[in-house]
Amino acid sequence: MAPKKTSTKEETSSSYAIVEASGQQFWFQPNRYYDLDRIKAEANETITIDKVLLISDGKKATLGKPYVKGASVKLKVLEHRRGKKILVYKMRPKKKTRRKNGHRQDLTRVMVEEISLGDKPKKTAKASDPE
Repeated sequence: MAPKKTSTKEETSSSYAIVEASGQQFWFQPNRYYDLDRIKAEANETITIDKVLLISDGKKATLGKPYVKGASVKLKVLEHRRGKKILVYKMRPKKKTRRKNGHRQDLTRVMVEEISLGDKPKKTAKASDPE
């Protein structure tokens, strides 16, 4: 008899944000690390990204036009590293021209510390005060 897999509501309904960073869009979740293109920041420095396209708290999603106003994502820079080596091979057929190069992308590993929607503006009632 196989053991049952238990799934909690927190796994399926966790908060996330879709953020534009390094010219790409990333799906960020709190307390996870991601590799972005090299960011000009020191290790253990905290940076804030304001280009949030979508933010969800697990129950309700807020979509920006193009960005969500007041939303931000706090990232902590863990380290600067280099990606996996890829081979770039160029060849012109029938010309005996071949060129083989390797490339390793410069990356920055970041940890998502906090996803915040910011202060929502409160709607004020347009009631006249009788005085």
